Amino acid sequence: MTASSVAALLTALCVPLVVQMARARHDPAAALARVPTPHDPAPAVSADPRHFAVTWTASADRLGAGPVERSYRLVVRTSVGGDALRIRLTNAFGEHPVTFTSAYAGLQRQGAELVQGSNRPLTFGGQASVTVPAGEMILSDPLPGELAAESDLVVSLHVTGAVGMRSGHPLALQTSYAAAGDHAAEEAATNWTDTLKSWYWLDAVSVRTSTAISSVVTLGDSITDGFALRTDTNGRWPDHLSRRLQAAPDSPVKGVANEGISGNKVLAGGAGPAALRRFDSDVLSHPGVDTVFVHEGINDIKAHTGVTVDALTDGYRQLVDRAHAAGRCVVGSTVMPYRGWPEYDAAGEAVRQGVNDWIRHSGVFDAVVDFDTVTRNPDDPRALLPLFDSGDHLHPNDRGMRAMADAVDLAVLRCDR
Repeated sequence: MTASSVAALLTALCVPLVVQMARARHDPAAALARVPTPHDPAPAVSADPRHFAVTWTASADRLGAGPVERSYRLVVRTSVGGDALRIRLTNAFGEHPVTFTSAYAGLQRQGAELVQGSNRPLTFGGQASVTVPAGEMILSDPLPGELAAESDLVVSLHVTGAVGMRSGHPLALQTSYAAAGDHAAEEAATNWTDTLKSWYWLDAVSVRTSTAISSVVTLGDSITDGFALRTDTNGRWPDHLSRRLQAAPDSPVKGVANEGISGNKVLAGGAGPAALRRFDSDVLSHPGVDTVFVHEGINDIKAHTGVTVDALTDGYRQLVDRAHAAGRCVVGSTVMPYRGWPEYDAAGEAVRQGVNDWIRHSGVFDAVVDFDTVTRNPDDPRALLPLFDSGDHLHPNDRGMRAMADAVDLAVLRCDR
């Protein structure tokens, strides 16, 4: 962590703004989508007006019951930089209210240890503590100060009343930490002796940046979630894409929000709500998003549920129509090969080929990235290229993830709708 990054985070820039909590509904995915987006007061005439843009996300799902009282130190890698950091806490899948008695944001030095002087308290409607009812979630007040792009941000929470089901993201591929008692304000690692492999309660971070800057949401399944990659490497294809975007001086797209859930399907629930059901909460509710990148469908195909080309492509069409109605563009990607995976069969392969033909030629998507062509074995197009195969014949390794990110023409992420 550079000295300039630490100094930037500590610089006070604005007065925190109060945000409101969503009202309850029975559908957790819909509950997330109803979060009101706070608006800054009308700015003075400026050549650089500002807005909020999402810099990190992790799709919320149901996690099992755990300690009623616990502190969580959650490590995340941001994408776009900016000021006035906000976090989003979710109890969307909870069965009871949960209270966050303290919340802090700082920068990681190593492990559970924070950069000295970086850990700062977050508030909710001006208060340090907030109770979030079951099925609801909340945005924090903006935190004064700058956050650099590609930061290792650490959000520390003390939680009480966490009875029953918890909300969070199962496959973090990032080591986070836990402790008994309230240690959220501490910067030392001393009391943070338990390690975590999931993200709990936290599902989004946003920052304020120029209105010329936007974010892209990558909506997907385990391939987007990073299954089969090593922990703490930030090697998912959206991570590699984020690094490319930060390094591209002419790209207005700087934020990358990863909304992959391992096992997720377009049409049916199971591992998280179906993409059609979670689209509002995981895509449209985030600020500053102009483009959606959809890479999903393999789980619908290989699950042997009888899904047809028409059914799956109709699902894609619904996603595109909803995005367009909200003024967003949609990039579609072809479904990658999976010969050698235990569920592979000729019937599923025929559906995959038909779906890919539709993705390439229907014209429904605003742009198409052909991940199938990029990752397949030229000697057996039904299978992954061995160089890119993690070993299970479905999930790419780090080389494959890099190849996927490198295959994205950054220009297709721009949206003029």
